[in-house]
Amino acid sequence: MAAPPSAVRQLEDAVVARLRACATLRDLLCAHGHAVRLCVSRSSYVATQIVHLCNAHGRAAHAARVFSQVPDPNLHLHNALIKAYAQSHLHRDAVEVYVRMLRCPPPPLPSGGFSGGDRFTFPFLLKACGGLAAPDLGKQVHAHVVRSGCESHAIVQNSLIEMYTRCGDLPLARKVFDGMREKDVVSWNTLISAHARLGQMRSARALFDSMPEKTVVSWTALVSGYTAVGDFSGAVEVFRLMQMEGFEPDDVSIVAVLPACAQLGALELGRWIYAYCNKHRMLHKTYICNALMEMYAKCGCIDQALQLFHGMPEKDVISWSTVIGGLAAHGRAHEAVGLFEAMVREGKVRPNGVTFVGLLSACSHAGLLDEGLGYFDSMKDVHGVEPGVEHYGCVVDLLGRSGRIQRAFDTIRGMPVPADAKIWGSLLSACRSHGDVDTAVVAAERLVELEPGDVGNLVMLANMYAAAGRWDDVARTRKEIRSRCTRKTPGCSMIEVDNVVREFVAGEDLGPELGGLAAVLDTLASQLADDGCVR
Repeated sequence: MAAPPSAVRQLEDAVVARLRACATLRDLLCAHGHAVRLCVSRSSYVATQIVHLCNAHGRAAHAARVFSQVPDPNLHLHNALIKAYAQSHLHRDAVEVYVRMLRCPPPPLPSGGFSGGDRFTFPFLLKACGGLAAPDLGKQVHAHVVRSGCESHAIVQNSLIEMYTRCGDLPLARKVFDGMREKDVVSWNTLISAHARLGQMRSARALFDSMPEKTVVSWTALVSGYTAVGDFSGAVEVFRLMQMEGFEPDDVSIVAVLPACAQLGALELGRWIYAYCNKHRMLHKTYICNALMEMYAKCGCIDQALQLFHGMPEKDVISWSTVIGGLAAHGRAHEAVGLFEAMVREGKVRPNGVTFVGLLSACSHAGLLDEGLGYFDSMKDVHGVEPGVEHYGCVVDLLGRSGRIQRAFDTIRGMPVPADAKIWGSLLSACRSHGDVDTAVVAAERLVELEPGDVGNLVMLANMYAAAGRWDDVARTRKEIRSRCTRKTPGCSMIEVDNVVREFVAGEDLGPELGGLAAVLDTLASQLADDGCVR
Protein backbone atom coordinates (compact mmCIF):
# COMPACT_ATOMS: atom_id res chain seq x y z
CA MET A 1 0.00 0.00 0.00
CA ALA A 2 1.40 3.36 -1.05
CA ALA A 3 2.00 5.98 1.61
CA PRO A 4 -0.31 9.02 1.52
CA PRO A 5 1.10 12.08 -0.28
CA SER A 6 1.31 14.06 2.95
CA ALA A 7 3.49 11.40 4.56
CA VAL A 8 5.76 11.23 1.50
CA ARG A 9 6.11 14.99 1.58
CA GLN A 10 7.08 14.90 5.25
CA LEU A 11 9.77 12.32 4.46
CA GLU A 12 11.06 14.45 1.59
CA ASP A 13 11.16 17.56 3.79
CA ALA A 14 13.11 15.67 6.44
CA VAL A 15 15.65 14.39 3.89
CA VAL A 16 16.04 17.84 2.31
CA ALA A 17 16.61 19.35 5.77
CA ARG A 18 19.38 16.79 6.36
CA LEU A 19 20.87 17.51 2.93
CA ARG A 20 20.99 21.24 3.61
CA ALA A 21 22.97 20.55 6.78
CA CYS A 22 25.70 18.67 4.83
CA ALA A 23 29.09 20.36 5.14
CA THR A 24 31.30 17.80 3.40
CA LEU A 25 31.07 15.41 0.48
CA ARG A 26 31.00 12.50 2.94
CA ASP A 27 27.97 14.06 4.65
CA LEU A 28 26.29 14.40 1.26
CA LEU A 29 26.90 10.78 0.30
CA CYS A 30 25.53 9.57 3.64
CA ALA A 31 22.43 11.73 3.25
CA HIS A 32 21.98 10.48 -0.31
CA GLY A 33 22.14 6.89 0.93
CA HIS A 34 19.55 7.76 3.56
CA ALA A 35 17.27 9.13 0.83
CA VAL A 36 17.69 5.93 -1.19
CA ARG A 37 16.73 3.78 1.81
CA LEU A 38 13.62 5.87 2.36
CA CYS A 39 12.72 5.56 -1.36
CA VAL A 40 12.58 9.32 -1.91
CA SER A 41 15.79 9.75 -3.98
CA ARG A 42 13.73 9.45 -7.18
CA SER A 43 11.74 12.54 -6.23
CA SER A 44 12.54 15.65 -8.29
CA TYR A 45 12.31 17.73 -5.11
CA VAL A 46 14.97 15.68 -3.26
CA ALA A 47 17.10 15.03 -6.35
CA THR A 48 17.29 18.76 -7.11
CA GLN A 49 18.80 19.43 -3.68
CA ILE A 50 21.30 16.58 -4.13
CA VAL A 51 22.34 17.89 -7.58
CA HIS A 52 22.88 21.39 -6.15
CA LEU A 53 25.13 19.98 -3.42
CA CYS A 54 27.02 17.81 -5.93
CA ASN A 55 27.68 20.96 -7.92
CA ALA A 56 28.94 22.76 -4.81
CA HIS A 57 31.47 19.94 -4.32
CA GLY A 58 32.46 19.80 -8.00
CA ARG A 59 30.87 16.38 -8.57
CA ALA A 60 28.99 16.88 -11.83
CA ALA A 61 29.24 13.18 -12.74
CA HIS A 62 27.51 12.15 -9.50
CA ALA A 63 24.87 14.80 -10.14
CA ALA A 64 24.20 13.26 -13.56
CA ARG A 65 23.75 9.80 -11.99
CA VAL A 66 21.25 11.22 -9.51
CA PHE A 67 19.35 12.91 -12.35
CA SER A 68 19.23 9.70 -14.38
CA GLN A 69 17.43 7.85 -11.55
CA VAL A 70 14.45 10.22 -11.59
CA PRO A 71 11.70 8.93 -13.91
CA ASP A 72 10.05 12.29 -14.67
CA PRO A 73 12.49 15.10 -13.78
CA ASN A 74 10.79 18.47 -13.52
CA LEU A 75 12.07 21.84 -14.74
CA HIS A 76 13.80 22.62 -11.43
CA LEU A 77 15.85 19.42 -11.67
CA HIS A 78 16.77 20.13 -15.29
CA ASN A 79 17.86 23.63 -14.27
CA ALA A 80 20.02 22.23 -11.45
CA LEU A 81 21.86 19.84 -13.79
CA ILE A 82 22.33 22.49 -16.50
CA LYS A 83 23.83 24.77 -13.85
CA ALA A 84 26.12 22.00 -12.54
CA TYR A 85 27.44 21.24 -16.02
CA ALA A 86 27.90 24.91 -16.96
CA GLN A 87 29.75 25.75 -13.76
CA SER A 88 31.97 22.68 -14.25
CA HIS A 89 32.82 23.92 -17.78
CA LEU A 90 31.05 20.90 -19.28
CA HIS A 91 29.26 23.19 -21.69
CA ARG A 92 28.31 20.63 -24.31
CA ASP A 93 26.71 18.41 -21.65
CA ALA A 94 24.70 21.39 -20.39
CA VAL A 95 23.32 22.02 -23.88
CA GLU A 96 22.50 18.33 -24.33
CA VAL A 97 20.42 18.34 -21.12
CA TYR A 98 18.43 21.27 -22.48
CA VAL A 99 17.92 19.58 -25.85
CA ARG A 100 16.65 16.40 -24.14
CA MET A 101 14.32 18.54 -22.07
CA LEU A 102 12.84 20.08 -25.24
CA ARG A 103 12.31 16.64 -26.78
CA CYS A 104 10.70 15.24 -23.63
CA PRO A 105 9.13 18.24 -21.90
CA PRO A 106 8.99 17.98 -18.10
CA PRO A 107 5.66 18.04 -16.25
CA PRO A 108 4.20 21.56 -16.39
CA LEU A 109 4.75 23.79 -13.39
CA PRO A 110 1.75 25.25 -11.54
CA SER A 111 2.54 28.63 -13.10
CA GLY A 112 2.22 27.15 -16.62
CA GLY A 113 3.90 28.94 -19.54
CA PHE A 114 6.55 27.87 -22.03
CA SER A 115 8.00 24.45 -21.12
CA GLY A 116 11.37 25.23 -22.74
CA GLY A 117 12.85 26.95 -19.72
CA ASP A 118 12.48 29.86 -17.33
CA ARG A 119 14.64 32.66 -15.94
CA PHE A 120 16.68 30.09 -13.97
CA THR A 121 17.36 27.94 -17.04
CA PHE A 122 18.71 30.50 -19.46
CA PRO A 123 21.58 32.20 -17.55
CA PHE A 124 23.52 28.93 -17.28
CA LEU A 125 22.47 27.68 -20.70
CA LEU A 126 23.74 30.93 -22.20
CA LYS A 127 26.95 30.55 -20.18
CA ALA A 128 27.40 27.16 -21.88
CA CYS A 129 26.82 28.70 -25.33
CA GLY A 130 29.44 31.34 -24.58
CA GLY A 131 31.85 28.69 -23.30
CA LEU A 132 31.44 26.81 -26.59
CA ALA A 133 31.84 30.08 -28.56
CA ALA A 134 28.78 28.99 -30.55
CA PRO A 135 26.98 32.16 -31.72
CA ASP A 136 24.39 30.33 -33.85
CA LEU A 137 23.42 28.14 -30.92
CA GLY A 138 23.31 31.23 -28.71
CA LYS A 139 20.92 32.96 -31.11
CA GLN A 140 18.60 29.95 -31.01
CA VAL A 141 18.58 30.09 -27.22
CA HIS A 142 17.97 33.82 -27.45
CA ALA A 143 14.84 33.06 -29.48
CA HIS A 144 13.69 30.68 -26.72
CA VAL A 145 14.33 33.44 -24.19
CA VAL A 146 11.97 35.74 -26.08
CA ARG A 147 9.37 32.98 -26.49
CA SER A 148 9.47 32.23 -22.77
CA GLY A 149 8.89 35.88 -21.87
CA CYS A 150 12.14 36.04 -19.90
CA GLU A 151 13.83 38.73 -21.99
CA SER A 152 12.90 41.45 -19.50
CA HIS A 153 14.75 39.83 -16.57
CA ALA A 154 18.04 41.62 -15.86
CA ILE A 155 19.96 38.42 -15.08
CA VAL A 156 18.91 36.89 -18.41
CA GLN A 157 19.76 40.08 -20.31
CA ASN A 158 23.19 40.21 -18.68
CA SER A 159 23.72 36.57 -19.58
CA LEU A 160 22.84 37.37 -23.20
CA ILE A 161 25.38 40.20 -23.24
CA GLU A 162 28.04 37.91 -21.77
CA MET A 163 27.24 35.13 -24.25
CA TYR A 164 27.49 37.41 -27.27
CA THR A 165 30.75 38.94 -26.04
CA ARG A 166 32.23 35.48 -25.47
CA CYS A 167 31.25 34.61 -29.03
CA GLY A 168 32.95 37.79 -30.30
CA ASP A 169 29.71 39.43 -31.47
CA LEU A 170 29.96 42.84 -29.79
CA PRO A 171 27.32 44.52 -32.03
CA LEU A 172 24.63 42.07 -30.84
CA ALA A 173 25.83 42.40 -27.25
CA ARG A 174 25.56 46.18 -27.56
CA LYS A 175 22.07 45.81 -29.09
CA VAL A 176 20.90 43.83 -26.05
CA PHE A 177 22.57 46.37 -23.75
CA ASP A 178 20.95 49.36 -25.47
CA GLY A 179 17.55 47.64 -25.31
CA MET A 180 17.63 47.23 -21.54
CA ARG A 181 15.24 49.47 -19.65
CA GLU A 182 17.33 49.39 -16.50
CA LYS A 183 21.03 48.65 -16.73
CA ASP A 184 22.72 47.49 -13.55
CA VAL A 185 26.46 47.49 -12.80
CA VAL A 186 26.75 43.92 -14.10
CA SER A 187 25.47 45.06 -17.52
CA TRP A 188 28.00 47.87 -17.72
CA ASN A 189 30.89 45.80 -16.37
CA THR A 190 30.20 42.93 -18.76
CA LEU A 191 30.34 45.18 -21.81
CA ILE A 192 33.36 47.14 -20.56
CA SER A 193 35.22 43.89 -19.83
CA ALA A 194 34.37 42.58 -23.30
CA HIS A 195 35.79 45.64 -25.06
CA ALA A 196 38.88 45.52 -22.81
CA ARG A 197 39.35 41.79 -23.42
CA LEU A 198 39.34 42.42 -27.18
CA GLY A 199 41.80 45.30 -26.85
CA GLN A 200 39.23 47.96 -27.78
CA MET A 201 40.30 50.33 -25.02
CA ARG A 202 38.85 53.48 -26.58
CA SER A 203 35.36 51.94 -26.56
CA ALA A 204 35.92 50.48 -23.10
CA ARG A 205 36.99 53.88 -21.74
CA ALA A 206 34.03 55.65 -23.34
CA LEU A 207 31.61 53.19 -21.73
CA PHE A 208 33.42 53.49 -18.42
CA ASP A 209 33.26 57.28 -18.46
CA SER A 210 29.52 57.22 -19.18
CA MET A 211 28.79 54.67 -16.45
CA PRO A 212 26.56 56.25 -13.77
CA GLU A 213 27.83 54.18 -10.82
CA LYS A 214 31.22 52.52 -10.95
CA THR A 215 32.43 49.58 -8.85
CA VAL A 216 35.87 48.18 -8.19
CA VAL A 217 35.08 45.59 -10.89
CA SER A 218 34.63 48.42 -13.42
CA TRP A 219 37.99 49.94 -12.52
CA THR A 220 39.71 46.55 -12.56
CA ALA A 221 38.35 45.75 -16.03
CA LEU A 222 39.91 48.96 -17.31
CA VAL A 223 43.25 48.33 -15.57
CA SER A 224 43.37 44.77 -16.95
CA GLY A 225 42.57 45.99 -20.45
CA TYR A 226 45.31 48.61 -20.49
CA THR A 227 47.81 46.05 -19.17
CA ALA A 228 46.78 43.48 -21.79
CA VAL A 229 47.28 45.89 -24.72
CA GLY A 230 50.65 47.06 -23.40
CA ASP A 231 49.53 50.52 -22.28
CA PHE A 232 51.20 50.15 -18.90
CA SER A 233 51.19 53.86 -18.12
CA GLY A 234 47.44 53.90 -18.74
CA ALA A 235 46.97 50.95 -16.36
CA VAL A 236 48.92 52.67 -13.58
CA GLU A 237 47.08 55.96 -14.18
CA VAL A 238 43.66 54.27 -13.87
CA PHE A 239 44.81 52.38 -10.76
CA ARG A 240 45.82 55.65 -9.09
CA LEU A 241 42.60 57.35 -10.17
CA MET A 242 40.60 54.48 -8.68
CA GLN A 243 42.13 55.15 -5.28
CA MET A 244 41.62 58.90 -5.61
CA GLU A 245 37.91 58.19 -6.21
CA GLY A 246 37.76 56.29 -2.92
CA PHE A 247 37.80 52.69 -4.19
CA GLU A 248 40.04 50.27 -2.31
CA PRO A 249 41.89 47.82 -4.58
CA ASP A 250 40.97 44.16 -4.25
CA ASP A 251 43.15 41.18 -5.05
CA VAL A 252 42.02 41.11 -8.70
CA SER A 253 42.88 44.76 -9.35
CA ILE A 254 46.25 44.29 -7.66
CA VAL A 255 47.12 41.31 -9.85
CA ALA A 256 46.01 43.37 -12.87
CA VAL A 257 48.26 46.37 -12.15
CA LEU A 258 51.41 44.60 -10.91
CA PRO A 259 52.52 43.48 -14.43
CA ALA A 260 52.28 47.13 -15.50
CA CYS A 261 54.48 48.14 -12.56
CA ALA A 262 56.97 45.44 -13.58
CA GLN A 263 57.12 46.62 -17.20
CA LEU A 264 57.46 50.30 -16.25
CA GLY A 265 59.92 49.66 -13.44
CA ALA A 266 57.53 51.50 -11.09
CA LEU A 267 59.19 50.10 -7.99
CA GLU A 268 57.78 52.62 -5.51
CA LEU A 269 54.21 51.82 -6.51
CA GLY A 270 55.07 48.12 -6.34
CA ARG A 271 56.41 48.53 -2.82
CA TRP A 272 53.27 50.43 -1.82
CA ILE A 273 51.17 47.55 -3.18
CA TYR A 274 53.25 45.08 -1.15
CA ALA A 275 52.65 47.12 2.01
CA TYR A 276 48.93 47.34 1.19
CA CYS A 277 48.72 43.56 0.70
CA ASN A 278 50.58 42.97 3.94
CA LYS A 279 48.28 45.32 5.84
CA HIS A 280 45.13 43.71 4.41
CA ARG A 281 46.45 40.16 4.96
CA MET A 282 46.57 39.21 1.29
CA LEU A 283 50.06 37.69 1.32
CA HIS A 284 48.69 34.24 2.13
CA LYS A 285 47.24 34.13 -1.40
CA THR A 286 49.66 32.42 -3.75
CA TYR A 287 48.65 34.36 -6.87
CA ILE A 288 49.21 37.70 -5.09
CA CYS A 289 52.71 36.65 -4.03
CA ASN A 290 53.46 35.39 -7.55
CA ALA A 291 52.56 38.77 -9.05
CA LEU A 292 54.60 40.61 -6.41
CA MET A 293 57.63 38.38 -7.01
CA GLU A 294 57.48 39.00 -10.75
CA MET A 295 57.29 42.75 -10.12
CA TYR A 296 60.29 42.70 -7.77
CA ALA A 297 62.32 40.54 -10.15
CA LYS A 298 61.64 42.75 -13.18
CA CYS A 299 62.36 45.89 -11.16
CA GLY A 300 65.81 44.58 -10.22
CA CYS A 301 65.00 43.58 -6.63
CA ILE A 302 65.55 39.84 -6.85
CA ASP A 303 66.47 39.57 -3.15
CA GLN A 304 63.04 40.91 -2.15
CA ALA A 305 61.47 38.41 -4.54
CA LEU A 306 63.44 35.59 -2.89
CA GLN A 307 62.47 36.75 0.58
CA LEU A 308 58.82 36.73 -0.43
CA PHE A 309 59.21 33.30 -2.05
CA HIS A 310 60.74 31.68 1.01
CA GLY A 311 57.99 33.13 3.22
CA MET A 312 55.12 31.75 1.12
CA PRO A 313 52.98 29.13 2.91
CA GLU A 314 52.03 27.44 -0.38
CA LYS A 315 54.03 27.54 -3.61
CA ASP A 316 52.73 26.53 -7.05
CA VAL A 317 54.61 26.02 -10.30
CA ILE A 318 54.25 29.74 -11.12
CA SER A 319 56.01 30.62 -7.85
CA TRP A 320 58.99 28.38 -8.59
CA SER A 321 59.17 29.39 -12.26
CA THR A 322 59.03 33.12 -11.46
CA VAL A 323 61.96 32.99 -9.04
CA ILE A 324 64.05 30.63 -11.20
CA GLY A 325 63.53 32.93 -14.20
CA GLY A 326 64.25 36.00 -12.08
CA LEU A 327 67.53 34.56 -10.80
CA ALA A 328 68.53 33.67 -14.36
CA ALA A 329 67.80 37.21 -15.58
CA HIS A 330 69.96 38.64 -12.77
CA GLY A 331 72.95 36.47 -13.66
CA ARG A 332 72.59 34.24 -10.59
CA ALA A 333 72.55 31.05 -12.61
CA HIS A 334 73.90 28.69 -9.96
CA GLU A 335 71.19 29.78 -7.52
CA ALA A 336 68.56 29.23 -10.23
CA VAL A 337 69.86 25.70 -10.86
CA GLY A 338 69.97 25.02 -7.13
CA LEU A 339 66.39 26.18 -6.72
CA PHE A 340 65.26 23.91 -9.55
CA GLU A 341 66.98 20.95 -7.92
CA ALA A 342 65.24 21.82 -4.63
CA MET A 343 61.92 21.92 -6.46
CA VAL A 344 62.50 18.45 -7.89
CA ARG A 345 63.66 17.05 -4.54
CA GLU A 346 60.64 18.47 -2.74
CA GLY A 347 58.38 16.76 -5.25
CA LYS A 348 55.22 18.71 -4.41
CA VAL A 349 55.17 20.67 -7.67
CA ARG A 350 56.12 19.42 -11.13
CA PRO A 351 58.08 21.80 -13.41
CA ASN A 352 56.43 23.00 -16.61
CA GLY A 353 57.61 24.58 -19.83
CA VAL A 354 58.05 28.03 -18.27
CA THR A 355 60.21 26.56 -15.51
CA PHE A 356 62.56 25.04 -18.09
CA VAL A 357 62.82 28.30 -20.05
CA GLY A 358 64.19 29.99 -16.92
CA LEU A 359 66.46 27.05 -16.11
CA LEU A 360 67.91 26.73 -19.62
CA SER A 361 68.34 30.51 -19.81
CA ALA A 362 70.34 30.39 -16.57
CA CYS A 363 72.58 27.65 -17.96
CA SER A 364 73.08 29.64 -21.16
CA HIS A 365 74.11 32.85 -19.42
CA ALA A 366 76.51 31.01 -17.10
CA GLY A 367 78.01 28.81 -19.82
CA LEU A 368 76.83 25.60 -18.12
CA LEU A 369 76.84 23.61 -21.36
CA ASP A 370 76.70 20.03 -20.09
CA GLU A 371 74.19 20.86 -17.35
CA GLY A 372 71.94 22.73 -19.77
CA LEU A 373 71.95 19.96 -22.35
CA GLY A 374 71.24 17.43 -19.61
CA TYR A 375 68.24 19.41 -18.37
CA PHE A 376 66.96 19.75 -21.93
CA ASP A 377 67.18 15.99 -22.47
CA SER A 378 65.36 15.36 -19.17
CA MET A 379 62.40 17.56 -20.08
CA LYS A 380 60.40 14.90 -21.90
CA ASP A 381 62.06 11.73 -20.61
CA VAL A 382 61.93 12.57 -16.89
CA HIS A 383 59.40 15.38 -16.43
CA GLY A 384 57.01 14.75 -19.30
CA VAL A 385 57.35 18.28 -20.72
CA GLU A 386 57.40 18.53 -24.52
CA PRO A 387 60.12 20.99 -25.63
CA GLY A 388 58.81 24.02 -27.51
CA VAL A 389 60.43 26.56 -29.80
CA GLU A 390 61.47 28.68 -26.81
CA HIS A 391 63.37 25.73 -25.27
CA TYR A 392 65.17 25.02 -28.53
CA GLY A 393 66.02 28.72 -28.65
CA CYS A 394 67.70 28.45 -25.24
CA VAL A 395 69.69 25.40 -26.38
CA VAL A 396 70.82 27.17 -29.57
CA ASP A 397 71.89 30.16 -27.48
CA LEU A 398 73.70 27.87 -25.03
CA LEU A 399 75.59 26.10 -27.83
CA GLY A 400 76.32 29.36 -29.64
CA ARG A 401 77.76 31.05 -26.57
CA SER A 402 79.96 28.01 -26.02
CA GLY A 403 81.29 28.19 -29.60
CA ARG A 404 79.49 25.05 -30.80
CA ILE A 405 78.21 26.80 -33.93
CA GLN A 406 77.81 23.71 -36.13
CA ARG A 407 75.97 21.82 -33.40
CA ALA A 408 73.68 24.81 -32.86
CA PHE A 409 72.98 24.90 -36.60
CA ASP A 410 72.26 21.17 -36.61
CA THR A 411 69.88 21.64 -33.67
CA ILE A 412 67.93 24.25 -35.63
CA ARG A 413 67.69 21.99 -38.67
CA GLY A 414 66.51 19.09 -36.49
CA MET A 415 63.78 21.03 -34.69
CA PRO A 416 60.26 19.58 -34.99
CA VAL A 417 58.90 23.11 -35.48
CA PRO A 418 60.28 25.92 -37.68
CA ALA A 419 62.80 28.18 -35.96
CA ASP A 420 61.64 31.73 -35.34
CA ALA A 421 63.51 35.01 -35.80
CA LYS A 422 64.84 34.99 -32.23
CA ILE A 423 66.59 31.67 -32.77
CA TRP A 424 68.19 32.74 -36.06
CA GLY A 425 69.19 36.04 -34.44
CA SER A 426 70.83 34.14 -31.58
CA LEU A 427 72.76 31.98 -34.05
CA LEU A 428 73.82 35.05 -36.03
CA SER A 429 75.10 36.73 -32.87
CA ALA A 430 77.12 33.62 -31.97
CA CYS A 431 78.55 33.41 -35.51
CA ARG A 432 79.70 37.02 -35.36
CA SER A 433 81.32 36.44 -31.95
CA HIS A 434 83.16 33.32 -33.08
CA GLY A 435 83.95 34.35 -36.68
CA ASP A 436 81.84 31.77 -38.54
CA VAL A 437 81.04 33.86 -41.62
CA ASP A 438 79.41 31.17 -43.76
CA THR A 439 76.85 30.15 -41.13
CA ALA A 440 76.30 33.83 -40.32
CA VAL A 441 75.27 34.48 -43.93
CA VAL A 442 72.70 31.65 -43.75
CA ALA A 443 71.31 32.98 -40.45
CA ALA A 444 71.08 36.55 -41.78
CA GLU A 445 69.30 35.37 -44.94
CA ARG A 446 66.73 33.48 -42.87
CA LEU A 447 66.22 36.55 -40.67
CA VAL A 448 65.43 38.65 -43.74
CA GLU A 449 62.93 36.00 -44.90
CA LEU A 450 61.17 35.91 -41.52
CA GLU A 451 61.21 39.68 -40.89
CA PRO A 452 61.30 41.36 -44.31
CA GLY A 453 60.16 44.67 -42.89
CA ASP A 454 63.12 45.03 -40.52
CA VAL A 455 65.81 47.04 -42.32
CA GLY A 456 68.27 46.20 -39.54
CA ASN A 457 68.30 42.61 -40.77
CA LEU A 458 69.22 43.80 -44.26
CA VAL A 459 72.08 45.85 -42.84
CA MET A 460 73.41 42.80 -40.97
CA LEU A 461 73.04 40.69 -44.11
CA ALA A 462 75.04 43.23 -46.14
CA ASN A 463 77.76 43.17 -43.48
CA MET A 464 77.87 39.36 -43.56
CA TYR A 465 78.13 39.38 -47.36
CA ALA A 466 81.01 41.84 -47.09
CA ALA A 467 82.78 39.64 -44.54
CA ALA A 468 82.39 36.70 -46.93
CA GLY A 469 83.69 38.75 -49.90
CA ARG A 470 80.41 38.48 -51.83
CA TRP A 471 80.49 42.03 -53.17
CA ASP A 472 77.77 41.62 -55.76
CA ASP A 473 75.38 40.53 -52.99
CA VAL A 474 76.57 43.47 -50.88
CA ALA A 475 75.71 45.92 -53.65
CA ARG A 476 72.32 44.33 -54.25
CA THR A 477 71.42 44.34 -50.55
CA ARG A 478 72.55 47.94 -50.01
CA LYS A 479 70.51 49.00 -53.04
CA GLU A 480 67.46 47.39 -51.49
CA ILE A 481 68.17 49.19 -48.20
CA ARG A 482 68.34 52.56 -49.97
CA SER A 483 65.11 51.84 -51.88
CA ARG A 484 63.14 51.55 -48.67
CA CYS A 485 61.81 54.73 -47.16
CA THR A 486 62.10 53.66 -43.56
CA ARG A 487 62.52 55.43 -40.30
CA LYS A 488 64.20 53.80 -37.36
CA THR A 489 62.03 53.40 -34.28
CA PRO A 490 63.28 56.03 -31.81
CA GLY A 491 64.72 54.87 -28.53
CA CYS A 492 63.00 55.66 -25.26
CA SER A 493 63.63 55.41 -21.56
CA MET A 494 61.47 55.71 -18.46
CA ILE A 495 62.12 56.84 -14.91
CA GLU A 496 59.93 56.90 -11.80
CA VAL A 497 60.10 60.12 -9.74
CA ASP A 498 57.68 60.91 -6.90
CA ASN A 499 55.51 57.90 -7.85
CA VAL A 500 55.11 59.23 -11.41
CA VAL A 501 56.59 57.35 -14.39
CA ARG A 502 58.04 59.67 -17.05
CA GLU A 503 58.86 58.49 -20.56
CA PHE A 504 61.52 60.20 -22.70
CA VAL A 505 61.59 59.52 -26.45
CA ALA A 506 64.60 60.42 -28.59
CA GLY A 507 63.92 63.43 -30.80
CA GLU A 508 60.76 64.60 -28.99
CA ASP A 509 60.36 67.90 -27.17
CA LEU A 510 60.34 67.63 -23.39
CA GLY A 511 57.16 69.65 -23.13
CA PRO A 512 56.42 72.74 -21.02
CA GLU A 513 56.23 70.88 -17.70
CA LEU A 514 59.79 69.56 -18.21
CA GLY A 515 61.18 72.53 -20.07
CA GLY A 516 63.47 73.38 -17.16
CA LEU A 517 65.22 70.05 -17.62
CA ALA A 518 66.52 71.11 -21.04
CA ALA A 519 67.99 74.27 -19.54
CA VAL A 520 69.76 72.24 -16.85
CA LEU A 521 71.21 69.90 -19.48
CA ASP A 522 72.45 72.88 -21.52
CA THR A 523 74.10 74.35 -18.41
CA LEU A 524 75.84 71.07 -17.60
CA ALA A 525 77.07 70.72 -21.18
CA SER A 526 78.43 74.26 -21.10
CA GLN A 527 80.27 73.68 -17.83
CA LEU A 528 81.77 70.45 -19.14
CA ALA A 529 82.97 72.29 -22.24
CA ASP A 530 84.53 75.03 -20.11
CA ASP A 531 86.36 72.40 -18.04
CA GLY A 532 87.74 70.80 -21.18
CA CYS A 533 85.76 67.59 -20.77
CA VAL A 534 83.95 68.01 -24.10
CA ARG A 535 85.79 68.45 -27.40
